[in-house]
Amino acid sequence: MTDLKPIDWIPDQPDAMMPGHLRILDQTLLPTETVYNDTIDQQAIWHAIKILQVRGAPAIGVTAAMGVAAAAQEQRAGSIEDVLAAVDQSADYLATSRPTAVNLFWALERMRRVAHASAATSGNELALELVEEAIAVRDEDLAMCRAIGEHGAGLLTEGDTVLTHCNAGGLATSGYGTALAPIYVAQEQGKRVSVYADETRPLLQGARLTAWELMQAGVDVTVICDNMAAQVMKEGRIDIVFVGADRIAANGDAANKIGTYGVALLAKAHNIPFYVLAPTSTIDPGAATGADIPIEERGAEEITEGFGRRTAPEGVQVYAPAFDVTPAPLITGIITEKGVSAP
Repeated sequence: MTDLKPIDWIPDQPDAMMPGHLRILDQTLLPTETVYNDTIDQQAIWHAIKILQVRGAPAIGVTAAMGVAAAAQEQRAGSIEDVLAAVDQSADYLATSRPTAVNLFWALERMRRVAHASAATSGNELALELVEEAIAVRDEDLAMCRAIGEHGAGLLTEGDTVLTHCNAGGLATSGYGTALAPIYVAQEQGKRVSVYADETRPLLQGARLTAWELMQAGVDVTVICDNMAAQVMKEGRIDIVFVGADRIAANGDAANKIGTYGVALLAKAHNIPFYVLAPTSTIDPGAATGADIPIEERGAEEITEGFGRRTAPEGVQVYAPAFDVTPAPLITGIITEKGVSAP
């Protein structure tokens, strides 16, 4: 798999975690440019999440945790109260960036909880503790994704072809992926597995990101338009569907990139197993069903003039939900770091 990290904490000195800064891979420029942005600025971090420079529920969570750590670091010379105030302000602000991915709120609450429960005796000590906590969030995510990959790889056999929608690979996490993790593990195990990647309108995360990432890893990948999935299934080219999730309700309904619901319906019609892969931090017990999951609506320009070229008439009405919810009955199983959960 690719060694590129979408989000990381970079210490200014190799022998100390603090001071340091976030390093964010700008995914809006892939696959033609590989650009990293270094920052500790709260507005820049919020902006990176909002405009999808960093995207994917796990990666958003890691970014949020590191954003809070950066805010704490900025107040390290002050009192404990100064650091706590910075933590609360950062958490409140970053929570307004995107509404659907529950990992964002999970990570912010974790950082807030650790800060207020700390026994630190100085602002510097508390700030360092929060930097270490953010790094722990990153490392735990990487371990969870690896475990997801191992559980999912058990469902793959030699020669299988996977269909995936959007990007739930290393670019969407701290480095290993969720929906793509089983493909990487299968590859390590010597299994020959190929992938069909939906282009994923309107921002083409499948064509731009998933295909690029899999090619970097040497995986056989074919890009198709979203509306080709039914024909590809009908032709018997797909053995299994793996997708990620931005939030999973208590009853098993799963929100993922818009178009996932349609893929699930198609898989059901063609008797193809459909799996959702995500860490347990993506499960929201507070959402009883998918109806309780807030769905982000994106700007009309992403549809009418995506990538800078107008493709729809000026003034046309646009409806642009970023996610849809796949009902639990359409899901063969949910794969987390704990294993495969059947309905």
